[in-house]
Amino acid sequence: MTYYKHYSFDLWLTLIKSNPVFKAERTKYFYTHFNASHKPIEEVASIFRKVDLLVNAINEKTGKNIDAEEMYLMVISIINDYSTAFHDIDLEQLYHEMEELLLKHMPVLYCAECTDVLYRLKDGNSSTISLLSNTGFIKGKTLRKVLKHLELDKVLDFQLYSDEVRLSKPNPDFFNLMLQSIDRKRHPELELQEIIHVGDNPVADVLGANTIGINSLLINSNHLTITHLLS
Repeated sequence: MTYYKHYSFDLWLTLIKSNPVFKAERTKYFYTHFNASHKPIEEVASIFRKVDLLVNAINEKTGKNIDAEEMYLMVISIINDYSTAFHDIDLEQLYHEMEELLLKHMPVLYCAECTDVLYRLKDGNSSTISLLSNTGFIKGKTLRKVLKHLELDKVLDFQLYSDEVRLSKPNPDFFNLMLQSIDRKRHPELELQEIIHVGDNPVADVLGANTIGINSLLINSNHLTITHLLS
């Protein structure tokens, strides 16, 4: 087993995944409240998927961040044949409703071994662990509540979210922010080869990590799982 002094992790589809009930209820909410064009509910669900993929691709390309509120407005616009009549939409309340819905139908651990692997990597207090996550419909402030619920926050030394710093992976500036956030009192002589970033996305995670010269490990979207870190 190769030990690293610092482990950086992606979040979605690496450590956690969505609760399908949340996505179904979110679709139902928009179908009911923002559907003047009377789109079928299946089409509303499809619009959510398309906006999610589009924004992910844009954020990866630009290295910046499109906010959750902007994404919800995109969904509402497309549902209503690209209408821009947004003046009556209370974005703060809308996000609050979506957060409440998510916390009612919490994301779940990606696999049963996730927590055990993280604690084993942290065992002995010699290694530090952090989170480096692009966000979409769900903001970092909400994800912090999720990780506290899942008790993953206890093993993380710090968490970085794209919406909070206006940067998205694979932007090297986002990865460099992670490097700058590592506690150098615990790792005073930390070298790049002693750091690894783990995620499911070959562009955002692997390319981003390799660009700044740290190690990377692709999991879940290939034949490897998080347990490979212990092999």
